[in-house]
Amino acid sequence: MTRVEHSPPRPVGGEIWTKPFKVMAVLFAIAIGLLIWRFFVGLGPVTGLSDGYPWGLWIAFEVVVGTALATGGYAVAILVYIMNNGKYHPLVRPALLTSALGYTMGVIGVVIDLGRYWNVPWIPIRFWEWNLNSVLLEVALCIALYVFVLWIEVSPFLLQRWEKSGENERLARFSRWAIPRLKKAMPWIIALGLLLPTMHQSSLGSLMLLAGTKIHPLWYTPMLPLLFLLSCIAMGYAVVVLEGMTTRTAFGRLRETPVQAGLTRAAVVVMALFVVARLADIVIRGHVADMIALTPMSALFWTEMALFVVALVLLLRRKEQYDRGHLFRAAGFMVLAGTLYRFSTFLIAFNPGEGWSYFPAIPELLITVGLTAGEIMAYIYIVKRFPIVGGVKPKGWPATAAPQTQPAPAHS
Repeated sequence: MTRVEHSPPRPVGGEIWTKPFKVMAVLFAIAIGLLIWRFFVGLGPVTGLSDGYPWGLWIAFEVVVGTALATGGYAVAILVYIMNNGKYHPLVRPALLTSALGYTMGVIGVVIDLGRYWNVPWIPIRFWEWNLNSVLLEVALCIALYVFVLWIEVSPFLLQRWEKSGENERLARFSRWAIPRLKKAMPWIIALGLLLPTMHQSSLGSLMLLAGTKIHPLWYTPMLPLLFLLSCIAMGYAVVVLEGMTTRTAFGRLRETPVQAGLTRAAVVVMALFVVARLADIVIRGHVADMIALTPMSALFWTEMALFVVALVLLLRRKEQYDRGHLFRAAGFMVLAGTLYRFSTFLIAFNPGEGWSYFPAIPELLITVGLTAGEIMAYIYIVKRFPIVGGVKPKGWPATAAPQTQPAPAHS
């Protein structure tokens, strides 16, 4: 079979203002308008939040789920820099870009969810007022610092656009000065980029330990930090596969199916650990009766587990491990499973007591959709104008439409 040779990452080019891009721009503009309204009138008129439900869709989706979906850079870095597996290196750039954009949206979600958002700039400055026993403080500081680290990791890729081009001589000189220095500092930056997600993703689980009996016993466990860490790593691998396949289909690049298949094999180990740990924890804590009871919560639990098991079964079918559709479906189930688990822990399985209820208000939904559209717009613009996506575009493939067939790559 023909081996696929990777070309250096380069801008994919093409028109920016396509019809889908314009639709997303409208959604993003609506979200910006609603955010201006939210910052003027407060949380009450814009959201369905209350004293019983102090956080809702913005935290559960943008932060808890969104940052997990954005851990692709972290998950791939574990394989490339800790496991020293260089074959996954072509996936690093798009994974880091996805992580940088996803975590940026997470920080925005935190800010818009705060009642006194004007105090945010004082948090890193007035360090003598920090509550060092606060898990929430640790999560906030780690996520904010990780956003900074991610954009430092991405910056050499962005600066390469101007390094050898004649578009802007000042930017070219700055790029030639900055890139070597960034490369020298990168081992320390990468180490910090591996430490921070490990801390704050596990601490998101620790945060819900404080809720105690307000969380259903099928989700409340001392193992929440470990389960949150495992789930985010599995979701990170899955998102890298989904992002790689959709990007290369949309922009007509050769797929890296063998590399992506290897990535999902790493995810199998993480997901299997998650499923075994969660089931064993429920048995050890004596909540088997809650698990088999005919209740909405037990149905939700088994739905989560079914999604994990289906993803595992699909990935363990070795005969189809290099089939693109098969990998796409398996990665999709992994993302759905992790999303439902984390969303359930923070919102669905959370019960503050009688008299309290929560459902997202329409502005909450529109802001969430609009911010997600803005994130996708930013990704499209960057990959079209900066050297992020690698892979070759063979002769004879359509310039705009994604090809349906390709030479079969050799197994790595």
